[in-house]
Amino acid sequence: MIPARGRLITLEGGEGAGKSTLLAGLLAHLRQRGIDALQTREPGGTALGEAVRGLVLDPSLRGITVQAELLLMFTARAQLVREVLRPALAAGRWVVCDRFTDASYAYQGGGRGLDPALIAQLEAIATDGLRPDLTLLLDLPVERGRERTHVRGDADRIEREDDGFFERVRAVYLARAAAEPRRFRVLDASQPVHAVLTDAIAAIEELRKDAEG
Repeated sequence: MIPARGRLITLEGGEGAGKSTLLAGLLAHLRQRGIDALQTREPGGTALGEAVRGLVLDPSLRGITVQAELLLMFTARAQLVREVLRPALAAGRWVVCDRFTDASYAYQGGGRGLDPALIAQLEAIATDGLRPDLTLLLDLPVERGRERTHVRGDADRIEREDDGFFERVRAVYLARAAAEPRRFRVLDASQPVHAVLTDAIAAIEELRKDAEG
């Protein structure tokens, strides 16, 4: 018997939005529901992806061009799609991924100013049409996110960008959510952790009921 296709859930948001904390809670919820759930991240999730992650976030590498950064992100993404995501979904597993293609539109498109049409071309090559079934966008004012990341300690290469960069990132995320309201759920990440998790679980339950049809 061929298993039912799994579902791809992505978590998006600016720095300090609380994606890692939410991801743990969502995985626990899915597993309590008897769903075989897999956790992964971008860039990362594969040996190649983790190597790319080290390059992209290394604060000592100051000379990475915006074009090179974009290509590195999609290199890691192409590997993740083929090595991890498609096999897992085909096997009926649900995947919760910390960032996916929306992040490139927000960070390299909004933040860096690259043409969204160029990003769309790379998306077509790297993902081969794979899109999330649900995207949870953790929205947080930039200054609040800054406060949270400062508490964590040493900032990576992207976290060291200025507020203007992150305001553009946030604007693109919100614009994409407005353009695709059926896929996105915008969560107020300034709420207490338990409240954010409650809202996210409600969105997950809608997806689960639709999947069970």
